[in-house]
Amino acid sequence: MKTIRFGIIGCGLMGREVAGAMARWCHVLDVDARPELVAVCSRSVSKFQWFKEHFPTVTHAVADYRELVANPSVDAVYCAVPHHLHQDIYCAAINAGKHLLGEKPFGIDRAANAAIIAAAARRPEVIVRCSSEFPFFPAVQRIARMAAAGEFGRIIEVACGFLHSSDLDPAKPVNWKRRIEENGEYGCMGDLGMHVFHMPLRCGWRPVNVRAVLSNIIAERPDGAGGRAACATWDNATLLCEAAGGGHTFPLVARMQRIAPGETNTWYLSVMGTRCSARFSTRNPRMLETMVFEPGQPQAWRQEALGHASVYRTVTGGIFEFGFGDAMLQMLASFCDRVARGSAGDVPFECATVDETRATHDLFTAALVSHAKGTVEKV
Repeated sequence: MKTIRFGIIGCGLMGREVAGAMARWCHVLDVDARPELVAVCSRSVSKFQWFKEHFPTVTHAVADYRELVANPSVDAVYCAVPHHLHQDIYCAAINAGKHLLGEKPFGIDRAANAAIIAAAARRPEVIVRCSSEFPFFPAVQRIARMAAAGEFGRIIEVACGFLHSSDLDPAKPVNWKRRIEENGEYGCMGDLGMHVFHMPLRCGWRPVNVRAVLSNIIAERPDGAGGRAACATWDNATLLCEAAGGGHTFPLVARMQRIAPGETNTWYLSVMGTRCSARFSTRNPRMLETMVFEPGQPQAWRQEALGHASVYRTVTGGIFEFGFGDAMLQMLASFCDRVARGSAGDVPFECATVDETRATHDLFTAALVSHAKGTVEKV
């Protein structure tokens, strides 16, 4: 079994989540590789303690990412840092020959994204993928198989979104996601958009134009030092797209919201077709709803409770529920499987690709123009 020695750059929430997935690797049965965390990097050195306590394999803890990517004992890097740092760090990792699993949006803007993609093109032996966990839920995988088999018929409409309410409280202190210099002009689209569009893009449903409505709902927050700070990034985004797929065009409605009252971390996907329809939401993570249309027969939704039917088999029994931690583990398994097999091998389900990141940047750039002008913009 191949050992993939990982370095993590960015030791915050997502860095710990990925490390936790590595700690659960004994659950995974079908991958001829295993991750081993050997190095961590953060400008906040106080964060190293948690990693050192739980991962005795960590032998390097550094404050400079250049030191980590130059480390010959590191084979692959997971990176979760503010968006304005993506281009420099991602390109440095790729140029150093490290396989890269990076957080979205893969560059603060389209120019940064293009630079990262160009670096990846120069090193085709390096596996470069974008983090996106929700498509690994069993119900979403079922929808993907239905789309690949053409079970929906002609697509009538697709609705997708990612909603949470963590920013509803105006007393929440400002952070980097509220500053354009670090988060970028996309606002919530850059932060949440790959989650929303990973599955539509994977199914071949590509937006060809967009009318966007963007909202900056809370324009000022506490700065953490007794004063107030401006919040210049978009809190919510609603995109009405005309998408193309299967030889037809159809509406695709996407919502990315940091301020959605009552929502904790809700991801959803709804596909309406002439022969079959399906819908899923993480509000009810076991439930897949489908409706098969037969002329002359009642149009009734069918509910199916799905167990732990994962992309990669695990020791977890099929009767148990699937959750976010399981999706994270499955995404990591897909990335490690791809590294083990190389660029030419087939994997059961691919992490988000650099081409898919480029498609989201094209869309979000057009969405900014659409909102500013009040127009429908080509993507």
